[in-house]
Amino acid sequence: MDPTLIYVAAGAGLAALAMVCTAALRGWERWLALRAREIEAQRPETPIAGRIELADLRERVRQLEAIAAGVDL
Repeated sequence: MDPTLIYVAAGAGLAALAMVCTAALRGWERWLALRAREIEAQRPETPIAGRIELADLRERVRQLEAIAAGVDL
């Protein structure tokens, strides 16, 4: 086998691997951007909605603490 053929095949394989890695990295970055947009969309739009959500969370915590303490609500 000719050494030039081996070098060309290795170079082609390395180039193909680089293209696959680049495509995978772009896909990963776009997926992360999509998830960030989804998380951002779940945020409350108004301060009042945030307060209501916080009050709901506090109530849930209070109920869980009561359950942990063995108190019937």
